Amino acid sequence: MRELRVGVVGYGWVAGAHILSFNEIPGVKVAAVCSRRNLSAAELTKKHGAPIRVYRDYAQMCAQKDLDIISICTPHPFHPEQVEIAAKAGKHLVIEKPVAIDAKGVDRVERAVTKAGVKACVCFEVKVIGLFKAYRDMIDRGVLGQVHYGEADYYHGIGPWYGQYAWNVKKAMGGSSLLTAGCHALDGLIWLMDSRPVEVASYSVKSKSPDFKPYEYPTTSTTIMKFKNGSIGKTASVIDCIQPYLFNVHLVGSRGSVWNDKFHTDVVRGLDKKGWSRLNVQLADSGDVAHHPYRELFEDFVAAIRKDRAPRFTFDDAIFSHRVCLAADKSSATGKAVRL
Repeated sequence: MRELRVGVVGYGWVAGAHILSFNEIPGVKVAAVCSRRNLSAAELTKKHGAPIRVYRDYAQMCAQKDLDIISICTPHPFHPEQVEIAAKAGKHLVIEKPVAIDAKGVDRVERAVTKAGVKACVCFEVKVIGLFKAYRDMIDRGVLGQVHYGEADYYHGIGPWYGQYAWNVKKAMGGSSLLTAGCHALDGLIWLMDSRPVEVASYSVKSKSPDFKPYEYPTTSTTIMKFKNGSIGKTASVIDCIQPYLFNVHLVGSRGSVWNDKFHTDVVRGLDKKGWSRLNVQLADSGDVAHHPYRELFEDFVAAIRKDRAPRFTFDDAIFSHRVCLAADKSSATGKAVRL
């Protein structure tokens, strides 16, 4: 089995999690890093346990014949051009969310990947965390019956105490609350609902706290979605909260409900019907990338490359989730529902 070699662009917080996760997969090694900073190849090699070349020129890194995958870990607005360069060089792509912060950028990313015929994985890794896997299995086994309502809400105060705050406050960098953060919840909810939204309506507001005053866009939004199969759902994206991180999920079906690590159903006999039963699963309860299950997501992507199949979580679905976020932001700006 030929070793797959990865080049990483951007060497910030999230890149460290990508490098660790790739290097844990048998037959995969991170071999190159591109950064605007003056990095030491010797120091990176020592830190990550394998030889790593350092580049300042991204196109030069992408041109290297021995690299198979490019992992994009830079701030959001840089993604479209970097995807285009890597895809044109024939590299498969791992792209941190969001892939872009506007419709033109999303179109550029989709077009570049499709034209080049490379495989692409967008980092919506919450779908492989224990909670979401358990929900998916319960839905597939009929424990909830037919799900007709769902909520997935993202609460994470991204204030001056948080690393990405300095650049995230700019609209040209963060885009919106949904794009920079809440897209994880929205994408996960769409996957659980087994249907795509056909219409969205969204409202937004901004905290009066001085900690969030520098933001150039509304920091809280709530989006109502009408799905093709007739179900409805809601995603709140709140990056101006003063509270611990919370990823809230609640699904309601014809035979039962799930709410974070609790469930209630009439399908399973012997349960106490007077209260919730408990699920012993890993929750999506941290914004720390070290907590995120990148390895499982990347393992599937590597298998997709080796077996020449589509990744389990498709690039097309990820692009659609971005378009839903953009439609929600348009609804919030215009005060009107937006059809998809």
